[in-house]
Amino acid sequence: MVNLVMIKLDNITKSYFLDGTELPVLKGVSAEFNPGEITAIMGPSGVGKTTLLNIMGALDRATAGDIFFDGKSYSKMNEAEFALFRNKSIGFVFQFHHLLPEFTALENVMIPQLIGGISGSEARRNSADILKELGLEERLHHKPSELSGGEQQRVAVARAFVNRPKLVLGDEPSGNLDETSGEKLTELMWNLCREKGYGFVLVTHNPQLANKADRIITMRDGRIVN
Repeated sequence: MVNLVMIKLDNITKSYFLDGTELPVLKGVSAEFNPGEITAIMGPSGVGKTTLLNIMGALDRATAGDIFFDGKSYSKMNEAEFALFRNKSIGFVFQFHHLLPEFTALENVMIPQLIGGISGSEARRNSADILKELGLEERLHHKPSELSGGEQQRVAVARAFVNRPKLVLGDEPSGNLDETSGEKLTELMWNLCREKGYGFVLVTHNPQLANKADRIITMRDGRIVN
């Protein structure tokens, strides 16, 4: 039988240490996520949602436990392998766009590809294509300061999707936008994921947004409770 699980979390714990005192954030989180599935993670602030997303996205490492992506163990990767995996397989959309202000929209989207070793001409072509797909064909050569908040966040979405990642992670990606712009951005992201078969895991406090996902995971006190 074909294994449909894309990413498996196996008893993930994460603690930080402050002045010798252990501060547990994640307390044995286990879950599975399938290709092409859209999952919303909900729960009060401070329960570990963003920490979990960062560990899933190879931005941080768990204190204990392991994650398997297409069967490959995170804990077995060295730092160079971890960085390459993150660049090739995962896209990120955060609440704030984190665009580099000195570069144009096109150049911002090109950066992950150039880091991944794609030629400049191919990176430029791929970046222009995804920006046009997101309705930004007239904004390719504008810098972030020349774009609206919604346009800046769409550039961030283009940057997340341009490497064709198997998994996209969103941390309140529409939380910094007004309601109308936020709904449009979410619809764009979901349409892209549905069309291309990407997995999408979204942290949100918005129940209406979460209810559009394929499933909802709720966290409390560093644990998954449903």
